[in-house]
Amino acid sequence: MKLIDPHQSFLGQLNQIINKGFAALAATAMLGLMFLTVVDVVLRKMGMQIAGSFEFIGWLSAMAMGLSLGYVQLHKGHVAITAISERFRGRTAATAEFISSILSLILVVLLTYYTFRLGIIQKASGSLSETLRLLIYPWVLVLAAGMGALGLALLADCVRSFTTIIQPQKT
Repeated sequence: MKLIDPHQSFLGQLNQIINKGFAALAATAMLGLMFLTVVDVVLRKMGMQIAGSFEFIGWLSAMAMGLSLGYVQLHKGHVAITAISERFRGRTAATAEFISSILSLILVVLLTYYTFRLGIIQKASGSLSETLRLLIYPWVLVLAAGMGALGLALLADCVRSFTTIIQPQKT
């Protein structure tokens, strides 16, 4: 019998749904980014250009990167320092993973909070982009949401590691 399994199961499902959905949005942003870049390059060769293409490319890049963070964590695609956890097994490895995940989670929560706060400040001040004079805050809030999804993935990792630590060892 596993401890915390019902909660971890719900958290795991929520983590999967949110991060796979955000990954689909990130892929869509990447497709838009590639399409815009190709069209802009072709038009520049013909002496024309898309006004504000650099701004849109920057925003779509930030959106693709931000919304894919949690999905990459879900699949352990980030570079990880596993020198300690690889040398041990069972509870010791789970403890090292838990400490690493909790420290990462704290950092990501702070980054999410301050990015969200920046978006709210930009909304209140009416900050506009330089070229197209469009509102910036929606893009900042999308980035904050992506970081929040990364936090959710890290929380699921923390719960999984903690569950391994507190489970009775098999004999």
